[in-house]
Amino acid sequence: MSEALLQDTATRIEAAYRELYCTDGFIPLHQPCFGGREQEYAATCIKSGWVSSAGPYVEELQKKLAALSGARFAVPLSCGTAGLHLALLCCGVRPGDEVLCPDLSFVATAAAIVYCGADPVFLDVDEDTLSLSPDALEVFLKTHAQRKGKECWNRKTGKRIAACIVMHNVGFPARMAQLQEPCRAAGIPIVEDAAESLGSTLDGRMCGTFGRAGVYSFNGNKIVTSGGGGAVITDEERLYRRCLHLSTTAKKPHPWRYDHDAVGYNYRMPNLNAALALAQLEQLGGFLERKAAQHAFLKEKLAGVAMAVLGPPQGQPNHWFLIARLTGTPLPKLIAELARRKIMARPVWSRISRMKPYRQYLCADNRHAARIARSVLCLPNGIMAAAGNRPVPSGGK
Repeated sequence: MSEALLQDTATRIEAAYRELYCTDGFIPLHQPCFGGREQEYAATCIKSGWVSSAGPYVEELQKKLAALSGARFAVPLSCGTAGLHLALLCCGVRPGDEVLCPDLSFVATAAAIVYCGADPVFLDVDEDTLSLSPDALEVFLKTHAQRKGKECWNRKTGKRIAACIVMHNVGFPARMAQLQEPCRAAGIPIVEDAAESLGSTLDGRMCGTFGRAGVYSFNGNKIVTSGGGGAVITDEERLYRRCLHLSTTAKKPHPWRYDHDAVGYNYRMPNLNAALALAQLEQLGGFLERKAAQHAFLKEKLAGVAMAVLGPPQGQPNHWFLIARLTGTPLPKLIAELARRKIMARPVWSRISRMKPYRQYLCADNRHAARIARSVLCLPNGIMAAAGNRPVPSGGK
């Protein structure tokens, strides 16, 4: 690949982003927009003294998030990783079990499995959804899985296959129908890692509502942020109550006595963070519209550049970032050149199975994951701080 092509690609990308963001300064992948009632709600917390892991905003967020997602129950938590950990525990994952998961994801997907004392089993992803491949799942189950009563066991390792994590990568909805059927037949519950996909929908349903439990993240780089935070959503009351109990150190209700009936976790979301999340959720519709408009503008401006802007083959994504497959420019060199031009870019993710703590675990061939990790780029599509005052350029209409 020539230096001329690299420079031309970077120049075209920079021109599009400078026009959209109207700045010569640094452009991050995402910049939160606090244009709603965040300051009002936070000030109320401070004045009332309810800033820790109890308070009216935590309770209100539970209701709002359940209603927005379409789930019956929601448990606000300290982060999305905590949500994955509790969701797996509440689905019955035990030490010595195996949990199926995608090889291409943020590391928390696998870390939460190891927290449970279980082994991640890394499967391939689809090249279009970037999420867990139904074909890879079917091949694995045919060659490894054996149903015993209500449970599924790996006939080669002798370990129970206790769950399957489906991660909606970069907000692209996974092929849930094709993933649900083989898992249902094998007796394997699905936990959805929907950390990146709040607002993404499939067949009219919010991502996160297809499995026994779904998990969102409200980290600072997400479409809705509480600074740090996450949530578990579910339709199962028993799972909800167990998750809520474990997240509050498994403390039995009592006016003053400290009695804990299980090993619990201090995972509850503080009221101060819940205040931010609630104010952000009130603006989600506008955030989604703006991201979609910006994505359309950038896709038009980047037509003909040595890359292909990607979108999922089904469902409606939340356009968390702009995702592109490079067609002639080496990923590391382009990221470095864009950084020199003060534009942040990142690979979509690395293969978790190639990271030192996870090399010991079972891993399939995963050729698609390897190819995506080498060639797919995340570019900015943040909610700009001046979103309320700056129109999207006419090319994005």
